[in-house]
Amino acid sequence: MKRDRDGEWPPASGPGAGETGPAAGESPHALVVGGGLAGITTALILSERGWRVTLAEARPRLGGRATSYQRGELTVDNGQHVFLRCCTAYRGLLGRLDAGPESGLSVLQERLDIPLRAPDGTTARLKRTGAPAPLHLAGSLAGYGLLPLKDRARLGRAALALRFTDPADPAVDAKGFGPFLRERGQTASAVDRLWSVISTATLNIDPDAASLALAAKVFRTGLLEDNSGSDLGYAAVPLGEIHDTRARAALVKQGVDVRDATKVLSVDADRTVRLRTRDEGELTLRPDAVVLAVPHDAAAGLLPDGVRRPFAALGHSPIMNVHVRYDRPVLDGPFLAGVDSPAQWIFDRTAAAGLPGAGRYVAVTVSAADALIGRPVAELRPLFEDELKKLLPEARGASVEEFFVTREKQATFRQASGSAALRPGPVTAVPGLYLAGAWTATGWPDTMESAVRSGISAARAAQEHFVSVHAHRNGARA
Repeated sequence: MKRDRDGEWPPASGPGAGETGPAAGESPHALVVGGGLAGITTALILSERGWRVTLAEARPRLGGRATSYQRGELTVDNGQHVFLRCCTAYRGLLGRLDAGPESGLSVLQERLDIPLRAPDGTTARLKRTGAPAPLHLAGSLAGYGLLPLKDRARLGRAALALRFTDPADPAVDAKGFGPFLRERGQTASAVDRLWSVISTATLNIDPDAASLALAAKVFRTGLLEDNSGSDLGYAAVPLGEIHDTRARAALVKQGVDVRDATKVLSVDADRTVRLRTRDEGELTLRPDAVVLAVPHDAAAGLLPDGVRRPFAALGHSPIMNVHVRYDRPVLDGPFLAGVDSPAQWIFDRTAAAGLPGAGRYVAVTVSAADALIGRPVAELRPLFEDELKKLLPEARGASVEEFFVTREKQATFRQASGSAALRPGPVTAVPGLYLAGAWTATGWPDTMESAVRSGISAARAAQEHFVSVHAHRNGARA
């Protein structure tokens, strides 16, 4: 597998660790604002390098948009999140939290295998062999029953073009993914029944509006460059058990001062930070480094006056999750991708939610949910119950015991063409003030992988700046 420096979880010691860590006798202080994956990553890495770290999270739990909450007897994830084998940074975080597949807390397929079904009963399976990429998908695409033979014959042309499309090229980012596909002979059916199944789930935007650069990143890194890159992984337990319980324990063990239910009120140009604590008191800090690991609109609101914030224009795309609890099993596998249906991805969350058995509680993820996010449950319930009966034959005779909807109106930044120019790196114009988050310039879509990579980059930037300033001061004294 191809790896890059930013995608590796930094070792606690060894080459590169001492050269960017605090000098002997120094113990600088960092304030990390935000307890999502970017903030957790930043705090862990800096504390492992000898920094004193305070982590401030406005909510009472860690994990950001990838965590869980309690609803009666159910433990509910606030969204279904998956990762791929190529997500080396996020997998590194899982390993750091002792939550990798070997722990039983997460699952990673030995080989990519995605079952798909349309409401008319037509099925397909997207799976790989052990052949070198991109031949590992040839058999699966040749037999892709959701498309007619003439459409299947044209898939290779678009796949080959994507493999040689540079995601780092600004001209590529300016183009839309949908037009790119049509220019290469892809029919509306091929876009809807294959390409969009993957791109909409990863980019959270319609293919026509999606950045070609981000789409190329998804397909090249996940599917076309390495035969194992697309093997799919997901949490086998509630996300909160990993991103809150386990992450909090790791942070505390490392010496991080975790302050949840603590809101940052302001950040000044001299890094003076005012916070409102859990008991409604106020606290003022002036750390050596401040890392804003929060959503882009929140970061824009916290930056000191006079600092440019073009990323404020990134916008948002919504994700909706429909949760249905049946009186019997209706799903015979861990997940199913729906085609030609608003029920895009269906996951079995029975065991993870704390219920016995399997297949009785399903969570349906609807990405790019602009048209549905504002509709009331009274309208959504008959729509999705009917769709699930079409996609899951066992649901036709089952009774619905519970139906509810969770909505993330600002689930991701809007990953449209031209968005790359708005995504900042970790360093700001204020010395010692950094940015982290899946929306920053990681080269990846707004995913858990991007969030962790951003935390690695922010921690590295803070370390290197501190060492540089310290060396300059020592040189001046000498």
